[in-house]
Amino acid sequence: IDLSEVELPSDINSLVELIAKNVHDVWAKQRIEEGWTYGEVKDSIKKTTPCLVPYEELPEEEKEYDRKTAMETLKLVVKLGYKITK
Repeated sequence: IDLSEVELPSDINSLVELIAKNVHDVWAKQRIEEGWTYGEVKDSIKKTTPCLVPYEELPEEEKEYDRKTAMETLKLVVKLGYKITK
């Protein structure tokens, strides 16, 4: 679905950050359940990844990936006709 025309209100940034953190937490939980552990480098054979840390400790580029996922999800919600209110 093309979301390029969807604009979100500027005051939604705190919601985006909360969703991004949740996206990371869900990912991390799934990885742990699959037997992954923290490691200095990502190794698919040994199942280690440096991203298996709390969201706040992620490098900014990793946080940005989760923020983009959150933002695009919210845009889809709006595109489908839902309203985001607090």
